[in-house]
Amino acid sequence: MKRITGGIASAALLAGMGFAQAAHAQDQRAQNQLAWSIGTLGAPGVIDTPTAETFRDGELVASVSGYSDSQRGNFSFQMFPRLTATLRFSREKGLGVGGDTLKDRSFDLHLQLLKEKGWRPAFAVGLRDMFGDGVYASEYVVATKTFTPRLRASVGWGWGRLGSGGSGGGTRPAPSLSGGLNNDTWFKGPSAPFASVIWQATDKIALKAEYSDDDYAAETAANGFDNKTPLNFGVDYKINQIASVSGYVLHGSKVGFQFNIALDPRQPAAPSGLERAPVPVAPRPSRASNPQAYATDWAQDPTARPAIQKSIGDALMKDGQVLEAMKLSPTSADLRISNETYRANPQAIGHAARIASRALPASVETIKVTLMERGMPASTTTLKRADIERLENGPSTKIAAVAQIGESERGNRGFTQTPGVYPRLMWGIAPYLELSPFDPVEDLHADLGVTLSGRYEFAPGLVVAGALRQKAIGNLDDNPKTSTSTVQHVRTDIYEYQKHGDLTIPYLTFAAYGRPADNLYSRVTVGLLEQMYGGVSGELLWKPVDSRLALGAEVNLVKQRDFDQHFSFRDYSTTTAFVSAYYDFGNGLTGELDVGRYLARDFGATISLDRELANGWKVGAWATLTDMSGSDFGPGKFDKGVRLTIPLGYATGMPSLKSFSTTLRPYVGDGGARVDVQGRLYETLDGSQQGGLYRDWGRFWR
Repeated sequence: MKRITGGIASAALLAGMGFAQAAHAQDQRAQNQLAWSIGTLGAPGVIDTPTAETFRDGELVASVSGYSDSQRGNFSFQMFPRLTATLRFSREKGLGVGGDTLKDRSFDLHLQLLKEKGWRPAFAVGLRDMFGDGVYASEYVVATKTFTPRLRASVGWGWGRLGSGGSGGGTRPAPSLSGGLNNDTWFKGPSAPFASVIWQATDKIALKAEYSDDDYAAETAANGFDNKTPLNFGVDYKINQIASVSGYVLHGSKVGFQFNIALDPRQPAAPSGLERAPVPVAPRPSRASNPQAYATDWAQDPTARPAIQKSIGDALMKDGQVLEAMKLSPTSADLRISNETYRANPQAIGHAARIASRALPASVETIKVTLMERGMPASTTTLKRADIERLENGPSTKIAAVAQIGESERGNRGFTQTPGVYPRLMWGIAPYLELSPFDPVEDLHADLGVTLSGRYEFAPGLVVAGALRQKAIGNLDDNPKTSTSTVQHVRTDIYEYQKHGDLTIPYLTFAAYGRPADNLYSRVTVGLLEQMYGGVSGELLWKPVDSRLALGAEVNLVKQRDFDQHFSFRDYSTTTAFVSAYYDFGNGLTGELDVGRYLARDFGATISLDRELANGWKVGAWATLTDMSGSDFGPGKFDKGVRLTIPLGYATGMPSLKSFSTTLRPYVGDGGARVDVQGRLYETLDGSQQGGLYRDWGRFWR
């Protein structure tokens, strides 16, 4: 259930990595004297008004802004070169029920329609606070033009809050008060113009001014906000390449401050060069100069194959990989490897190919590297040894042009398993931070502790995995929140589970993976599947190596675990079942559609979009609609959220399969809930097949 919470944890990680990045990264924005600006709502903007700019593709921007009666935490991600998404958590004094402090969450989208070019300004359209109470709800169109290297201006037209001081346009419909999409209000009601200007006074200081027709009516009524003028003024100070602070004066009445961190995924927090250097290719003598070197009589020596396999296996072990099995003939070698170190599988393949070139006899011309995922052959990359020797010092695109990525052999015929590989045990200890779900009424609660996790592999595809968790400090057990859901409590009892943080078993499972037919993969998992459910989970996935499309089916027979998260269960049990379609759109974008029966026995569908950048950063969003009514689901009407994954290597500079992941959702409801099973097949195989390999192929020679 760590994915249900984690907003504050992500902020802490971003801050830590941000300051590390500042010490090492080369800021490409320095080429332009005038950088983009972050508004108080976290998206491209001046103070309260937007601009038509965007962040860098894939950039993650975190900011904290506020004045005495208002505080906001913003997370923005440049999902695509022209689309910016912002998730916001805020506190507004006096705007809650009965004059209480409102604890709100909101979501924005900002789409740049045209880039600035020549005399043509950039144009953008945006939606603010698309769901729920609509505290910041507004829509806009805006144009931005850079007049000199130090002067930029924007002008636009806004509806909702941005146009609340305008006249005409009729009455704006009231927003949804139950968390639903506010599409009935978009671009309706009074509207008004806004404008802004930014001047880069020095390399570190930018001065800003804007005209805003936001009348701050709610704040004026609730806490006496004094809107003296439509003009706002601000100043930005650049601390270093990725951090800045801002100060501003709102409507001549309030003074506010803002802190910003911008993380560019292309500029790692740690410097390059910390990775283990691969061994160089060992070129063979030419056949003309030494024909005897290409003789194949070595294959008749019974000691040759074991010696070669041991040499390659030992070298791969030092490289952080496992040679599970090998098939060797006088002219070809097929290495089945398990990549235990490198986030990008092409990097593992490149290392394996170079290691093989140093151990294989000269007569072996074809080198095949088969990637193993949980004991399943996922794909085979076939390389000509002559190409490896010829292209070692060239760009990765040239070796990609001659490499062949295809289906792996399913069986073990002809393969010799490397001695001592199975059984094997892997374990680790790591801290954990668990936060209570965001709640607009209750304060934040959190626990900090230690997790001991392990995995024992009996044989290829047979795995026992589990974890123990011990709370060290925290106050989740003091959280007074209890579920008020009127339907079966399949997720909203999360508060009860969080109150039992002392020595819990988050999961304990036995899993069997296999390949029952060509292009078909299987998984069966039995045990304590996750924090709240145990049972049996079965899955089949059809996924050809070279296909963008994959189809899957999953059935789960589960029972709800007791709150103490040991071995006892509650009365509720159910069966969930789904059919799924996955599609790789290219450029790291993957779509997923799941249709079926959820934990609360509701029927519906989940649509997801995830984008993975070449360096492993991954951001996604999903929405689930079922036949459960919006009133039964609770605030938000349906399940939705965003998720972010940052590879650990980004912060450390060292190769690692580990990553930091967090999921931010506005509300935890019982509708559209699924079992959180580890090791689902599509996620397991995606990076090892053609689309994922080509996405990361630039790291082949690293």
